[in-house]
Amino acid sequence: MADIFISHLEWTGADKGPTAEPAGFSRDLVVSVDGVTLPMSSAPGFRGDPSRANPEQLFVAALSACQALTYLFLAAKNGIRVAGYTDDAEGRLGIVDGRMRMARVTLRPRILLEPGSDETRALELAAEAHRNCIIGNSVSTPVEVAPQLSFTGDAVAAR
Repeated sequence: MADIFISHLEWTGADKGPTAEPAGFSRDLVVSVDGVTLPMSSAPGFRGDPSRANPEQLFVAALSACQALTYLFLAAKNGIRVAGYTDDAEGRLGIVDGRMRMARVTLRPRILLEPGSDETRALELAAEAHRNCIIGNSVSTPVEVAPQLSFTGDAVAAR
């Protein structure tokens, strides 16, 4: 069975005038997914509105969310009790093979485990989640996953 995912995009910048010249047209868009609308633009470095999400941020966010959801599923399946999960992911643009692209993405999940959880297995599952993440498997950009584990009640976890 093949799942199908649909989004709708509208260039709302057209309200501010046509694409008369490259520097002056509005990059404002809205993207809708199942009734949720997200204001978007290009990245500020490409004359976009910094108050709106941009495609590069969403690319990084999609990789981060896929890693998190895959990890949480595997943890539940393997009896690893996760009490918290955050990630400060970072994507870097660069020239790769003569083309501007997302050159590298680093995911930095901070995983909070309940005491008694198997720390070694929890780290193994981070690597397994990376191998099984659908979005990660769909891109050619190198994605590094650098997890940090802590346990509820640890001084580190309280920070």
